[in-house]
Amino acid sequence: MPAVDDILFSRRRAERFAQLLDEANGARRHHVRARVDGQLAPLVAVGQRISTDPPAVKVDQDFRTGLRAMLLATAEREGLGTTPAASEPAATRPATTARGRLLPAVTARRARARGAILIGIAAGAIAVSGISAASENAVPGDALYGMKRSTERAQLALASSDISRGQLFLDFARTRLGEAAELRGDRIGYSAVLDDMDADTRQGVRLLTTAAAQRAEPGSLDTLNTFVTGQRRAVSGLLDGSTRVDRERTQRSLRLLDSIRERSDTLRAAIACGLPAPTASDTLGPHPSTCPGAR
Repeated sequence: MPAVDDILFSRRRAERFAQLLDEANGARRHHVRARVDGQLAPLVAVGQRISTDPPAVKVDQDFRTGLRAMLLATAEREGLGTTPAASEPAATRPATTARGRLLPAVTARRARARGAILIGIAAGAIAVSGISAASENAVPGDALYGMKRSTERAQLALASSDISRGQLFLDFARTRLGEAAELRGDRIGYSAVLDDMDADTRQGVRLLTTAAAQRAEPGSLDTLNTFVTGQRRAVSGLLDGSTRVDRERTQRSLRLLDSIRERSDTLRAAIACGLPAPTASDTLGPHPSTCPGAR
């Protein structure tokens, strides 16, 4: 079993790594350094590369099948998923000390069981990543589209902070835009996917503007403005050759992006002139007051 100091160090190292990742993505900097920062810097750089340019995932089917067989064999050998019978003799049950702590043999067995569970989680992640890659280009109505959306929900559940979740929602809005491009001419499908795109956009905007207001730092607003610039250009491209109905629906999304840019600029100005965090809010997050003397 690892020493307590080792466990604490590993936990603090992981927490510091998550903190550095958030800071690299626009969160407030804490202006402190830890001994492990130099070791973690390359990992933070890799994390940023993966978030901005995710690699294409391709899992070999034979590897996945073999890994699953190994996990099932491990689970059977370690007795995972089974419970002792109620009539099991006391002599065969796990022995404990006077304080109720498990003896080393039982502790070691449970450690192996935990290891098998972790391997199972890793295998599940590999399997899901393979399915996610296969569903990447799915659009509403395709068989794999539900898996695509489920994978997005899993990513949100694993996000380490509101800033990370906000950035994920903006990524999902970009994904919905790509789906909309495939559904032009399908009036109902096109409008529905743009509704989802706008909903994802609002969710991401609200998280990022709230983080900026609470921290009184505009870092997450830079991420927001970059998104609006690129997204507006791409949404405008949907107007070319579209029907009147599709054009009207597309213009609603463009107006939303314009409102977001205006909110971002107003909030940035409020932070710059030292206004307190806004108490009023709406679907785009905090609604700041205008700085004194501003036109």
